Amino acid sequence: MAAEESIVDSTDFPVKRPRENEENGSASALTVDAAAKDPNGISAVIPGWFSEISPMWPGEAHSLKVEKILFQEKSDYQNVMVFQSSTYGKVLVLDGVIQLTERDECAYQEMITHLPLCSIPDPKKVLVIGGGDGGVLREVARHSSVEKIDICEIDKMVVDVSKQFFPDVAIGYEDPRVTLHVGDGVAFLKAVPEGTYDAIIVDSSDPIGPAQELFEKPFFESVARALRPGGVVCTQAESIWLHMHIIEDIVANCRQIFKGSVNYAWTTVPTYPSGMIGFMLCSTEGPAVDFKHPVNRIDENDQNLARPLKFYNSELHTAAFCLPSFAKRAIGSKAN
Repeated sequence: MAAEESIVDSTDFPVKRPRENEENGSASALTVDAAAKDPNGISAVIPGWFSEISPMWPGEAHSLKVEKILFQEKSDYQNVMVFQSSTYGKVLVLDGVIQLTERDECAYQEMITHLPLCSIPDPKKVLVIGGGDGGVLREVARHSSVEKIDICEIDKMVVDVSKQFFPDVAIGYEDPRVTLHVGDGVAFLKAVPEGTYDAIIVDSSDPIGPAQELFEKPFFESVARALRPGGVVCTQAESIWLHMHIIEDIVANCRQIFKGSVNYAWTTVPTYPSGMIGFMLCSTEGPAVDFKHPVNRIDENDQNLARPLKFYNSELHTAAFCLPSFAKRAIGSKAN
């Protein structure tokens, strides 16, 4: 797997020239059509910048200055790119959408992992769907009670690229409790014996392309079947600022399927669209789970960890379930 060590400068990407009647106009005369069609999201308006443009967040884009493109290739499933940014370190991009940056990945990886695992005592068997970068594995491995960690990632290139360019994230693969399964997470879950896992973490990309099925009702039914009584799932659940219609559908489906607790939590991630991302946390029927009050307080022993937590703590755990009024109303309306 060869890396493309190309320096990004103003000659690498063309600027869209204004038409004759726009010569004296402002910068607003320029359009982002070219950038929108570029699967790598390299902006044609501001050369040397990456712009995250998608129909999932129409009318807006978050941009990062690109110092160097480190890797760029198409896998069997998606376009994979890694670039060095000016302010957020190395950045992993799949199909033009930022998956993680070195600077703020902790806010996502730690919260999607410890919100579910700290809500139940002594989790032993954990499954990760997606999460090919290895960050969730790294965080699951902090829990000494865990005996087995399975991960099912559909795209082997994501695993390989993460190991090469994000070793501090992909270090999760080095834990001897981890078993990697390369394949479709939906099919993997269907083959799992009933009641196998204490916790399942679904670290998916947005509900387009290979991740579409991970947001649909049959998938959640497979998750519930694979969990033990009182088992928990935490899945990436989009932004309350951009995707409330998707969130409402997820909540409605989960309330039909999971007979324990169903909650929505969120965290801030500066490089994700709208600067935040949400999580759907559910438990199966069995021992009661109170997601809002952690019973397995991993941060209390943080001083003994070789890699101290950067973001998660028990206070933040509880606060993550406090929703703005508009979101609370919308999500609450799906309670019945």
